[in-house]
Amino acid sequence: MSAMNLAILWPTVALAGLIFVVWSILLVKRFAHIAANRPTAADFANAEAVGRYFRPVERPAQNLANLFEMPVLYFALVPLLVLTGSASAAQVALAWIFVALRLVHSVIHIGPNTVRTRARVYIASSIVLFAMWVGFVIDLLAITGVGA
Repeated sequence: MSAMNLAILWPTVALAGLIFVVWSILLVKRFAHIAANRPTAADFANAEAVGRYFRPVERPAQNLANLFEMPVLYFALVPLLVLTGSASAAQVALAWIFVALRLVHSVIHIGPNTVRTRARVYIASSIVLFAMWVGFVIDLLAITGVGA
C-alpha cells in the first residue's frame, strides 16, 4: 500500500479524536451537573425524566449523537478507499476538509450554538462527504471497467 493511500487514515484518526473529545466534554458536563444538582430516583425513572434532568447539559450529548450520523458514511468509505487504492490526494484533501468542518460544527454546537451558522457548516460537510462518495464511485467504475 502506498503512503498516499494510507494518508486517508490521518483525518480518520483526527475524526475519532474529535469524537473522544466531545465524549469527554459530555462526561465532564454531566458529572458537574450531577454534583451541582443531586438527582433523585424520579430523575432516572424513564428516558423522558433523564432527558429533563440532563436538559441543561444536553448539547454535548446531541453533538456526540450527531457524530454518529453522517460520519458513519465517512467511516464506511475510508476502508473502501484503502481497499481499492482510491485514496488519492484529492480524497485525502476532502477528508481533511470534512473533518475540519465537523470540528467547526462541534465547536459551534457545544459552544454558542448559532443555528444558522451550524446548519451551513453541517450542509458544507455533507456536500464534501457526498463529493468523496462520488469520487469513489467514479474510481470504482474505472477500476472495475463497468460502463466502459
